[in-house]
Amino acid sequence: MTDSERGYTIVRHFDVPREYLWRAWTDPEQFARWWGTAQVDVVDVDLDVRDEGEWRATMILQDGRQIPWSGTYIEVRPMDRLVVAFTDVPDGDEYDYFTVTFAERDGGTEMTLRQWGGHLTDEQYEEARVGTNSFLDEMETLVRDQLKMRHDS
Repeated sequence: MTDSERGYTIVRHFDVPREYLWRAWTDPEQFARWWGTAQVDVVDVDLDVRDEGEWRATMILQDGRQIPWSGTYIEVRPMDRLVVAFTDVPDGDEYDYFTVTFAERDGGTEMTLRQWGGHLTDEQYEEARVGTNSFLDEMETLVRDQLKMRHDS
């Protein structure tokens, strides 16, 4: 396996239409609600969701430390696929990538997320997988609540 093939894959099923997940990834207000989980404030979110568009967001941890995230959208296929380069190193030149696909399945949406790039150790990729799953738990709560509000109104 080459370094660029290293990483992890998460497959999750959400009981919402895929446009809910798409908006969670592409709307700055929604992105700020799930990126980092409910225990972390996310500010200064700017998402230029188009091929070669840039994005940034800053996490403010409970101890006050800040993590500046940034990157580029490599591929944007609305409601279908995102490929996103990202780093948490200011002015860094080493990126990892998320490839995220959305497919209608069983009355909901199957989202497949792959983080790859080879810049982390196997242990770091495992930690990232656990952390990303926590983010996706927040995303699930967000989109489920939105669907419930839509049905209640």
